[in-house]
Amino acid sequence: MIVRPIKIDWHQDLSIFASENFLKAVGDEYGWLGGLDEADNLRCFLPFTIIKKPFFKLIRFRVETVPVAGDFGVREEKTFLNLVIDYFKRKGGDVIIPATTNTIFRTYPDGAIAAPYGTYKIDLTQPEDEILAKMSTSHRRKVRLAQKNQVAIKTGPEYAEIAYEMVKDTFKRSHLGFMKYKDFERYLDGLGNQVKIFVAEQTGEIQACLVVPFSRFSAYYVYGGSRPEPVQGATNLLHWEAMLYFKQAGVKSYDLVGVRINPQKGSKQEGLKIYKERFGGKLYVGYMWKYNLNPVKSLAYSLAVKLLRGGDIVDCEKHKLKSFSLNQ
Repeated sequence: MIVRPIKIDWHQDLSIFASENFLKAVGDEYGWLGGLDEADNLRCFLPFTIIKKPFFKLIRFRVETVPVAGDFGVREEKTFLNLVIDYFKRKGGDVIIPATTNTIFRTYPDGAIAAPYGTYKIDLTQPEDEILAKMSTSHRRKVRLAQKNQVAIKTGPEYAEIAYEMVKDTFKRSHLGFMKYKDFERYLDGLGNQVKIFVAEQTGEIQACLVVPFSRFSAYYVYGGSRPEPVQGATNLLHWEAMLYFKQAGVKSYDLVGVRINPQKGSKQEGLKIYKERFGGKLYVGYMWKYNLNPVKSLAYSLAVKLLRGGDIVDCEKHKLKSFSLNQ
């Protein structure tokens, strides 16, 4: 196999995060790397972005390896990822940082620092009554309660600013930072008409919000926020109405984007996993990973991340790798 840049050829049956407009919005450099066999047939590709910081050149993947050949297996993907590492070393990259949380790889390259990770996906090609039936009793009850309490679901770009403030405040309550508004605007601009902002409103007050990029391939719940004490069921109804919206639009899947594997009992991470699980989707598991391309700069970057945030998602979850199996 050889790895080389290929022309970006995005279409609706690929993740929106592989599109050129999005990659351009979130990276200083971007592209697709293709894996080709000896006959020059494309076997897979991997969209990437390069983020340039003072003293650092960071590589980040926004979607996992995309198979093109029907028989593209895990071993071949590992070979491909090893060659991707070689490519970015030659290009002078410093660190491959953890991918965005919608990105779950089936494997990781030799020498990477890896951690198990997962997500719940809901198949929107099912009949509506089947999707609802798979939702937990408690979630269905809360949806009905929100409807009874006249919570209305609205969508539109005019809610961008209030959604931003609500997401930022929600992150702040969990002692997490969020991007600046100009970066949020750039993020939305890169998605164009392939993103929907939903809000739950009761008597003129916004209770909760969702930011959901999408293509026909999948919709992704990437950001959500709420008041400190929203009307009961508002967030449940938001997700249910979003699922119905995307189902009617012909979107194939609703991805709840990211859960930790075997989170600590009683932790906020366990609560989030249970909340997402109760929507009735299937759990997909795989890996998040990062790679130190330049030993000196990688060490400096890792120390900076630990000082600022206590480490990244891979740092927090890598201790679970030894006991993890994709067959579990």
